[in-house]
Amino acid sequence: MGGIPFIVSAPSGAGKTTLCKKAVDFFPDLRHSISYTTRRPRAGEVNGVDYWFIEDRVFDEMIARDEFLEYAGVYGKRYGTSKKDLDNLLSEGLSVILEIDVQGADQIRERLPGAVGVFVLPPSIEACRVRLKQRGKDSPEEIEKRLNIAVEEIRKAALYDYIIINDDLEAAFEHFKSVIAAEKARTPRMLEKIAGLFGAVTEIK
Repeated sequence: MGGIPFIVSAPSGAGKTTLCKKAVDFFPDLRHSISYTTRRPRAGEVNGVDYWFIEDRVFDEMIARDEFLEYAGVYGKRYGTSKKDLDNLLSEGLSVILEIDVQGADQIRERLPGAVGVFVLPPSIEACRVRLKQRGKDSPEEIEKRLNIAVEEIRKAALYDYIIINDDLEAAFEHFKSVIAAEKARTPRMLEKIAGLFGAVTEIK
């Protein structure tokens, strides 16, 4: 039984990265897809753990070789998901969280029909502003730019399979765990496993 790709998107400051990290720590068969980016590492970020940090030239070469499942420009930098990296994880039966923006999510829906979309919302735009300020990684101008983009991103929430409002982190995480567990138990995903245990399952009339 192959793994499940989970697309997780959110506006800046909604807390999706924290939720995704908690989920990977909780589920032993869940992994975090490591994106490739042309931006420079922030303080504390590690190459190959948080992102693969590459030069624009290398990114262009990967595009030319059609190595990305999706890629997009965000805040003046580019981010992309490697098809090979994702296929390797899914083929091992591991489920994968793809923490990507709404542009990348649109591309993946077209190329990966079985992906499950989860949109994380903040309780308010003001909450995003407070969280971004507390994070201390962006200038005031950059924060306002991110918040303006957030308003447009939130309008895409209806395209996702699930919506989680991250007002309280632990409550939001419980909802996120429920989504992952429910998707793992969906009948189409379980039939192969059931067949191995009990033989082919037929409809009961």
